[in-house]
Amino acid sequence: MAYLSKCLSWKMLMAIFFLPLVLSGLVPPSKYRDGMFKLSAARFSWSRLTPSKLKDRTVGLNTENNAQGKLYFTLEGHKFMIVGGSIHYFRVPREHWKDRLLKLQACGFNTVTTYIPWNLHEEEKGTFDFSEILDLEAYVSLAATIGLWVILRPGPYICAEVDLGGLPSWLLRYPESQLRTTHHEFIEAVDKYFDHLIPRILHLQYLHGGPVIAVQIENEYGSFSKDSDYMEYIKEALLKRGIVELLLTSDNDEGIQTGSVKGALTTINVPSFKRDSFIKLHQMQNDKPIMVMEYWTGWYDTWGQKHNVKSADEIRYTVSRFIKYGISFNMYMFHGGTNFGFINGALYYNEHLSVVTSYDYDAVLTEAGDYTEKYFKLRKLFASASAGSLPRLPHLIPKTEYPPVVLSFYLTLFDILPYLNKPVMLSSPVTMENLPINNDSGQPFGLVLYETSICSGGYLHASVHDTAQVFLNDTSIGYLDENTYGLTIPEIQDCQPLRILVENQGRINYSRKIQNEWKGLDGDVSINDTLLKNFTIYSLDMKMSFFKRLRSATWRLAPEYYLGPAFYQGTLKAGSSPKDTFLDLSKWHYGFVFINGRNLGRYQDIGPQRTLYLPGPWLHPEDNEIIVFEKIKKGFYIPTTSKPQLQG
Repeated sequence: MAYLSKCLSWKMLMAIFFLPLVLSGLVPPSKYRDGMFKLSAARFSWSRLTPSKLKDRTVGLNTENNAQGKLYFTLEGHKFMIVGGSIHYFRVPREHWKDRLLKLQACGFNTVTTYIPWNLHEEEKGTFDFSEILDLEAYVSLAATIGLWVILRPGPYICAEVDLGGLPSWLLRYPESQLRTTHHEFIEAVDKYFDHLIPRILHLQYLHGGPVIAVQIENEYGSFSKDSDYMEYIKEALLKRGIVELLLTSDNDEGIQTGSVKGALTTINVPSFKRDSFIKLHQMQNDKPIMVMEYWTGWYDTWGQKHNVKSADEIRYTVSRFIKYGISFNMYMFHGGTNFGFINGALYYNEHLSVVTSYDYDAVLTEAGDYTEKYFKLRKLFASASAGSLPRLPHLIPKTEYPPVVLSFYLTLFDILPYLNKPVMLSSPVTMENLPINNDSGQPFGLVLYETSICSGGYLHASVHDTAQVFLNDTSIGYLDENTYGLTIPEIQDCQPLRILVENQGRINYSRKIQNEWKGLDGDVSINDTLLKNFTIYSLDMKMSFFKRLRSATWRLAPEYYLGPAFYQGTLKAGSSPKDTFLDLSKWHYGFVFINGRNLGRYQDIGPQRTLYLPGPWLHPEDNEIIVFEKIKKGFYIPTTSKPQLQG
């Protein structure tokens, strides 16, 4: 203590000494050990405070500071500890929502948290989608029926390892607009989005009889922090539209100061039990209980990197300390699910790293909703701390292996051009976001094919995001990416089509780099410094409507060996009762898989992910059409398996 007194102020010493007492909202301390209070085991009921039990509602989730200086949450005046787990509705097939939520409850959790992705709900400016897997109201209502409370995280920015952090790509059409600031163009877009979103969740709030006990303002703004007025604006935007429940912010320990806003509870995101971080947070708001908004159960994967894991013992130990010191917490993720389609985001650490299709996250439940060692250790821990018994374990959703899928038919990339939407003719190339399509919202996801005519060879220069394959007529002549700006085109005798196929591999979802995340050809294209003009631009967004049009195409028998981008077609026979399975793409190279027109996501032979999750509810009885868009070289058949392979 003598040494500490030289290094720390007396206020810091008092904070270290008394913090556990302050944090404890469950029981008083019994004795002092190693500078931390040793608390007796907390015991509380998971079943008493549930949406169905609390009928007469006057006071929602609140923070209390009693005469003894203890800090804790209350719900309708009862002491309440938030034991939350994240499950994102948009990453789970709607038919499996109930299964995942029941497993959350059976493990001992009382709250589910979810982000709300603006870019999926308003993919096209002014057109809103809250149907099927995006039916937020149905998801929240289902949680209430099961007996779970809900914390919503509506952004507008959410990170979440989704494309552009959940911001719609059409915002990038206005380069002068500053994302995540009070710049008028951004704020006007946010206001219009909130005008559609917030009325959908008002009746789901606690004081209106629903399960929503808290709403988060933005997300980790302390790590971005470009505009001191922005967080206040978002807070007021929620309040004036009728949000009446507890507001909170969420940041890591470096951002809690700049990411906080008056009138909202500051919560913290941590990888482990970070005493110093909790002390820092307590010093900021010493009259509020500690809340961990994100305790990371694992981590996301990126293509070409190793699969991330976190030990079950470490998870159990950390959560036991949260309970011991009365710290409310949310586990990110309880169940990660899948980045279906093109929704994955990306990171930039000296290079562009795309997030893989699986959002397994090494979470408490697997990508397909199976139990893990983490699940059973947490359930045992929660059972020991609960005054009542936990619900029975739901049965596992069965998985199966189907006969291998043989893809016997194919169409080349250039065969399918007549089945795409009408191409755009422009004198110069533009990025995906600036294409004059989709009611001037541009193209959010997928690939773009740029075509022009050249009459001589030379050095081609182009800036692409993220990767591009260059063709002279139908023949591939090379690749471009963010670090490769040019290649040599061989001399030609006659004028020929020059084609550049550019893929958006996912926009960066974190950091200030989101401001400049245009995809496609960025700027002019030249050969020997002569600008190329008159481009025909095809949008390959791979939507369901495209695959419906493709049904009228005449598919050809696929050769045994084929180089270059092509679509391959086969049939998966699912029998009379389809079940979940995984497609093993280890014999293929790079591309996307579509089942009955639904985009399962991207595969790459660089790993770590080798299988794609195929939900049983997305299969028809008996015959199912599988189409693979392979960019590099034809693979062989596609085996199925009942177990994922995420560490290849």
